Amino acid sequence: MAEKRKVVITCAITGSIHTPTMSPYLPITPQEIADAAVGAAEAGAAIVHLHARDPVDGHPTQDPKYFRIFAADIARRSDVVLNFTTGGAATMTIEERLQPALQLKPEVASLNMGSMNFGLFPMLQRFSEWKFDWEKTYLATSDDRVFKNTFKDIEHILTACAANRTRFEIECYDIGHLYTARHFLDRAVVKPPLFIQSVFGILGGIGGHPDDVMHMKRTADRLFGGQYQWSVLGAGRNQLPIAAMSAAMGGHVRVGLEDSLWLGPGRLAESNAAQVRRARAIIEGLGLEVAKPDDARRILELKGRTDVAF
Repeated sequence: MAEKRKVVITCAITGSIHTPTMSPYLPITPQEIADAAVGAAEAGAAIVHLHARDPVDGHPTQDPKYFRIFAADIARRSDVVLNFTTGGAATMTIEERLQPALQLKPEVASLNMGSMNFGLFPMLQRFSEWKFDWEKTYLATSDDRVFKNTFKDIEHILTACAANRTRFEIECYDIGHLYTARHFLDRAVVKPPLFIQSVFGILGGIGGHPDDVMHMKRTADRLFGGQYQWSVLGAGRNQLPIAAMSAAMGGHVRVGLEDSLWLGPGRLAESNAAQVRRARAIIEGLGLEVAKPDDARRILELKGRTDVAF
């Protein structure tokens, strides 16, 4: 009997997009983030994608001390692959965003492949009360904010972390971002297999229509052939439908409260693990197998969990 294809689930635990007010289930403190990551791993996530929050008021932070706390805790309790953001938040400098991956040398780190308008302001229509002063302003001012990721910025992050042998989750929010990834592959600034995370449904990037998903996959196939692994991130209500498409099309999936607060129409997800379980049900319903952390390490050719600095 042929071995079932293994699908890697990445779970994005908490991020800079959603504010604490929007869901009482969003993990904020290092302990909450660690517990959520371990829970997601137990539910079937092979990789956990990690941002940090200031535990006092929940605002996004790239202070490596917080990453060190929750990363060490997760690593003691689970063999899940840890993936640190270099995106942080659009309000941060490149050097701020770089430090956790540079200093702590995770197996995987995320990297956006281009500058873009990153429109969070439509979320204002859904909420009228705010827990912290910074939240409403953070969303409202996104209509005049560019998430800066120039060619120079991207190359700086890639080369700064080259000695760490960190594999990058290459986040592509539009078709042009795939061509940017190809540019760096041609110059051998990145090495295969590329881990291409296609992002759908963020205002300012490609949409979440099935045609958009197909177009992204066709373009990636043409540009990278057998030199990449494809995964998808569907924002908000796009999360599970696009995950199902990817699994059926030979790809991997990403879910988590960073990308969507919802488990279904009008129903908040009570945990990251709940979303992982939904994704797992889709994958197994298609007759596929959910990858374990060591499967992900093999598929993505990662350096291994002992060669990190936390």
